[in-house]
Amino acid sequence: MEDICVCRACPLESEIPALVSELMDNYQSTPKTHYLNRRYLPNRSEAVEIINLLLPILYPGYHGRHDLTYNMMTFYAGELLTELSSKMCVQIWHAITYILEAQGEAVNEDATRRLARQKTFLFLHRIKALREILQTDVQAAYDGDPAATNTDEVILAYPGLFAITVHRIAHELSELQVPLLPRIMTEYAHGQTGIDIHPGAKIGKHFFIDHGTGVVIGETTEIGENVKIYQGVTLGALSFPKDERGRLIRGTKRHPTIEDDVTIYANATILGGTTVIGKGSIIGGNVFITSSVPPRCTVSLKSPELKYRNHRPMKVEEISDEKNKL
Repeated sequence: MEDICVCRACPLESEIPALVSELMDNYQSTPKTHYLNRRYLPNRSEAVEIINLLLPILYPGYHGRHDLTYNMMTFYAGELLTELSSKMCVQIWHAITYILEAQGEAVNEDATRRLARQKTFLFLHRIKALREILQTDVQAAYDGDPAATNTDEVILAYPGLFAITVHRIAHELSELQVPLLPRIMTEYAHGQTGIDIHPGAKIGKHFFIDHGTGVVIGETTEIGENVKIYQGVTLGALSFPKDERGRLIRGTKRHPTIEDDVTIYANATILGGTTVIGKGSIIGGNVFITSSVPPRCTVSLKSPELKYRNHRPMKVEEISDEKNKL
């Protein structure tokens, strides 16, 4: 197959100015899908890079370099933290100034840079606590899945743990009131794993998502300790309250509360900000719940009536038997 030559002699080149003019007109008429004439915006690629720098800090030896010793880790951690703090500070600064610019407020760059450094400092000092809670998540996955051969497999291979790890990173940033950046991170994990956890969701220790594809956990969800959920589970909103002008009211409790020691099986849907699943309850697969469940209850659907039709060719003697029955 011959290469298509796009060169200065090509007649397509003469169309470029007209195409550019069309695009410029389109940019003017569709301001919601461009970010021109504005300066501040977190960078998605840098947000992903921050995750990639954090992974070998949170799970040294599993991510990043694999030849590490305790002595080597002293220097390696220093390198990672130096790069991480620089990138994170810049992206937090862009996130802070982005929201100010979007709201039409004046940007004091010195003040916002100081605030970004402060939030970066606070986050870095939360890494130890992050590792401690993630260790419980790793153990929960191993304890909860008989197919897991060891915790190494959980860390290296389980999409649920990756999604939880990114959520816990993003949740810390959300708690520090960093705009936009946490959501970029969790949506990256969503794209990688099919698990959608809003950074605002509050999740306790020993959390395990088995398989995981299709899991949705909304912004105001609260999950206790030792909770296990399976693929396709939705912890969502029952309705979206609106103000007198028909606009969504934000910041209200819209998603359910899951207390300690609850198991939720595949494709269960639990909706509503006042819905509470009591401690120790078991929620069966495919159920649809919009009201609270008392502690230590099992909720399940009735077994469906199944019909079987045999498509196997019948032998001669079986045909005779069928005729005799008639």
